[in-house]
Amino acid sequence: MIKNVHGNTVDHLGEAIVAGRYAAGASIPPEPVLCLELGVSRTVVREAVKSLIAKGLMTTGPKVGTRVLSSDHWNWFDPDVIAWQTKAGLTAEFLRDLQDLRRVVEPAAIRLAAQRATAQDIAEVEAAFAGMKRAVESGGDYVTFDLRFHQGLLNACRNRMLMQMSKALGALLRTSFEISTRRKDGPLRSLPLHREVLDAVVAHDPDRAEVAIRVLIDGAHADIEEVLTSRRRLPSLNNPASQLKAA
Repeated sequence: MIKNVHGNTVDHLGEAIVAGRYAAGASIPPEPVLCLELGVSRTVVREAVKSLIAKGLMTTGPKVGTRVLSSDHWNWFDPDVIAWQTKAGLTAEFLRDLQDLRRVVEPAAIRLAAQRATAQDIAEVEAAFAGMKRAVESGGDYVTFDLRFHQGLLNACRNRMLMQMSKALGALLRTSFEISTRRKDGPLRSLPLHREVLDAVVAHDPDRAEVAIRVLIDGAHADIEEVLTSRRRLPSLNNPASQLKAA
C-alpha cells in the first residue's frame, strides 16, 4: 500500500522511536529540523506527532514538551507499531509476550467459535486449511493460509471485539508461524493438529476445541524457545511469507 506524506512521516518517526534512535524520555528534534529533514510542512509534522501520541509512543504537555514514551506505553495492538518492531528486529521479550497473549486469548476464543460458528464461518476455515494442505503437499505459501485459518476462527467467535483483535493479532501471529514453518517438517507435523481444532469446531465441542488449540500453541511455544535458545537469526516479516518447497 502506498502511503501519503502524512503516513510516510508517521512511519519515519515511529520507526525511529521503536528502533531506539529516540530514547524513552527524550525529546524529538524541533519542528523546523524535522521539516527540513523530511521535506514536509509543520502541519504534516504536527499531525504525525498527534498520530504517534494516539499510538502511545509519545506524550506532550506544558513545560515538558513532546517526549518519547517507553515501550510499556505503546499500543501493541496497533498494526503500525507491530510493523515498526518487526522492521527494527524481533526480540525475545516480544516473542514471549506473544506466546502469553495466545495462551490467554485463543483457548477462550476457540470455545466461543465451537459454540457459535456458522456454516459460512466453517467453510472459510475449511478453505484456509485446504490451502495449508496444498502448500505442504505441493509447495507454496503455507503461512498466509495458516493466518487465514486462525483469523477465521477468531471471526467465528461472533464477538466484535475479538474480530477487531484478529486484525492486530495477524501481524503478531505471523511471527510465530514463520518460525514454526522454518523448522524441518514443522508444517507437516502441525497440519493434523490444525485438523483436530477444526474438527472440534465443526462438531461444536468447546472442550475438545480448547484442548486442541492448546496443543497447537504449546508446539509453537516450543518452536520459538528452540530458536531463541539456539540464537539463530529470527525471520524478517518485512519480506513476503516463506514458501514451502514441493515434497
